[in-house]
Amino acid sequence: MAVVDLNGAKVARLTAQPGWRWSECIKPVVGGDSCQAGHLGVIVAGRIHIKCDDGTEGEAGAGEAYAIEPGHDAWVVGDEAFVAYEFDTTTASNYAKSK
Repeated sequence: MAVVDLNGAKVARLTAQPGWRWSECIKPVVGGDSCQAGHLGVIVAGRIHIKCDDGTEGEAGAGEAYAIEPGHDAWVVGDEAFVAYEFDTTTASNYAKSK
């Protein structure tokens, strides 16, 4: 993840390679049962599958925007890297603070 601060607005470029899954790659580091960050973004490449704690699921791909509430797992679908830009999200803000 690369984060840019645009005069207070955080924008993050998120890249996840094929085989990446939140519950396998991030959960062991941060703990919890699911991702507790909210996400608002647009996908420029690849495809992702999201499964929410309430059981709803969906997929999104290049050219689509998304808003994902806290409480989900997600994984890259297919053989292409997932690349998205996220705007003013908890993830971007928290990552920027840790740098």
